[in-house]
Amino acid sequence: MLKAEAVVDGWYALLTSVPADQADAGQILIHYKGQGAVERRYHDFKGPLAVAPVFVQHNRRVAALIQVICLALLVFCLIERQVRRALGPEQTMSGLYPDNRRVRPTGRMIFYHLGELTLRIGNVTDPPTVQITRGVQLHLLDLLDTDIGQTRWPQT
Repeated sequence: MLKAEAVVDGWYALLTSVPADQADAGQILIHYKGQGAVERRYHDFKGPLAVAPVFVQHNRRVAALIQVICLALLVFCLIERQVRRALGPEQTMSGLYPDNRRVRPTGRMIFYHLGELTLRIGNVTDPPTVQITRGVQLHLLDLLDTDIGQTRWPQT
């Protein structure tokens, strides 16, 4: 019995509507395995944006709210993509977890670490500064090609 199980170990039974002349079994399996990226974005859409329940009275407001959430998700995904591209082919970094293991940064982890940044308000003689408490924050800002020394608002 165990030998029979070992023979079929690693097999996948996939039902598809793709005709056999358009894709072989290997291509179908690759397509199936790629579904995780799509499913992860659905998880992101429902999770880390921290949107509280909102009760709206008009359909156009519902549509506007969904559009804002989709734009936030787009920014979330683009930040993750930029960090991974800046890391190069390996796409891993250390410092995201306490044990310093090398992992691929996710949008959730990037925002977790950057969410702890604080802005010290300045005055006329002392410009405002972003206070960085950990090296991983500076590394992420560098990967995002963000110049925190240059203010983005007009001087008064």
